[in-house]
Amino acid sequence: MKKSKYLIPLVALALVLTGCSSSKDSKSSSAAKCEAGKLQTVDAGVLTVATGEPAYYPWVIDDKPESGQGFEAAVAYAVAKQLGYEAANVKWVRTTFDGAIAPGAKNFDFNLQQYDITDERKAVVDFSSSYYKSNQAIVTFKGSKIAAVKSIADVKAAKPKLGAAVSTTSLDIVESTFGLKPQVFNDNAAAVSALKNKQIDGLVVDLPTAFYLSGVEIPNGLIAGQIAGSDAASAGFGLLLSKDNANTACVTAAVDAIRADGTLQAITDKWLAADAGAPVLK
Repeated sequence: MKKSKYLIPLVALALVLTGCSSSKDSKSSSAAKCEAGKLQTVDAGVLTVATGEPAYYPWVIDDKPESGQGFEAAVAYAVAKQLGYEAANVKWVRTTFDGAIAPGAKNFDFNLQQYDITDERKAVVDFSSSYYKSNQAIVTFKGSKIAAVKSIADVKAAKPKLGAAVSTTSLDIVESTFGLKPQVFNDNAAAVSALKNKQIDGLVVDLPTAFYLSGVEIPNGLIAGQIAGSDAASAGFGLLLSKDNANTACVTAAVDAIRADGTLQAITDKWLAADAGAPVLK
């Protein structure tokens, strides 16, 4: 039988149309998965969010994440709202830090415990896009020569003894930002001991560590200030989900949306800056 000269073009057109249809179907399917309030959650109709036991200031205030008070509590509710879940449909559970990041099934839909996004961790769990990149900060004590500084220039003028652990970003910040020769310690524990004994005026660490040290470890401790953009190499903190989770793309889209509309920055300004006792030094 003689082949029609129109056969090949028609077949090609059919393949193109089929491809377009598949692409549209795929996009529609993806959109359906992210339909407001209808994710494939641990408990149907409920978004289960996990945090630590206990959860600390300023990430969660008074260990009550359900209040929405504190940086990560506020982020969780903002993401939930973006996903279509009202506060009444958010349930909180507690996990250990290491237990949540271990391979296997999870009893939560996502977890916030200041998890740095790393390739090693991504081998066993999923992460959303970053909701926070930690700055470096200076921990000091009341009455020190840098207790009342307002700017990077103020720190330079005070010429304090600033400590940092060896082979850390913190060590680089002392030199590159403040132009000072750092007091180098083998680890943070040794540096904290030196600060407690007032052998140094301040210790440079990441902001989460600074909140803990100033609130728990250092007598009359305070954060002299944080340095914006000082940990740019970090991938940041991500919401942690089980490996190959069907909701990862949706949760990432929600984080991206609250970043784009300014919600995330407003939460950061409220809970991790001046109002939280960690002013940005400029």
